[in-house]
Amino acid sequence: MSLPPVVSRDEWLAARLDLLKEEKALTRARDAVSTRRRLLPMVELDKEYVFDRIDSPGGELRLADAFEGRRQLIIRHAMWLDDRGLACPSCSADLDQIGHLAHLRARDTAFAAVSRGPVDQMRAFRARMGWTFPWYSSRRSDFSYDFHASFDESRAPIEYNYLDQAQLEAAGAPVGEWDQPFDLHGISVFLRDGDRVFHTYSTYARGTDNLGFISNFLDLTPLGRQEPWEEPKGRATVFGTGARDTLRYHDEYDG
Repeated sequence: MSLPPVVSRDEWLAARLDLLKEEKALTRARDAVSTRRRLLPMVELDKEYVFDRIDSPGGELRLADAFEGRRQLIIRHAMWLDDRGLACPSCSADLDQIGHLAHLRARDTAFAAVSRGPVDQMRAFRARMGWTFPWYSSRRSDFSYDFHASFDESRAPIEYNYLDQAQLEAAGAPVGEWDQPFDLHGISVFLRDGDRVFHTYSTYARGTDNLGFISNFLDLTPLGRQEPWEEPKGRATVFGTGARDTLRYHDEYDG
């Protein structure tokens, strides 16, 4: 496997313009999907969810309080690893990229991460990662189960990315072999109208890819995300990167 072929500037421009047609078509398609997403109906919540704060001074807050007085709330469901007492490396890499929340807040939108972890462990990990965005524990709540980011058959039927357990296992996910409870990642969006709170949208798995993750930047490069499933196969590994450099916590990379 080699790097991309070396060509003349005119040949590169012809190939680039050909690809540009596809990129523009994809942009228009994404715009159309975004319009449909904004027009989705919404569901009023009939249950009050209470989270544990992990920042100082701690305490509890309701889902409605997480809006911080704003109209919209984006929640990142961050996987919690019970066996390690940490958030997962992939979700952590995603959360590392949360920028200044003023840009969201100026648009009447709040952001928070939610994990099904113990407060003391989450507090320690937050300090280690240096995160400053709101992060709440749902451990004493049904929230993560009801929005299909945490899974325990004794609490709720398993469903992820709008597939039930049988469909997930038919697709190759060994759900029945995973120790319960376990988590997967996702994003959920809520809207507040006075005292009423509505669920408007949730997305999971690769549905979170285009929401600020570093993979969007890597998609623009010759070596891509350096994951083994990408085409053309083997390029990143040949050139010294690739699967061996899988996502880690940001304080665990050499150098």
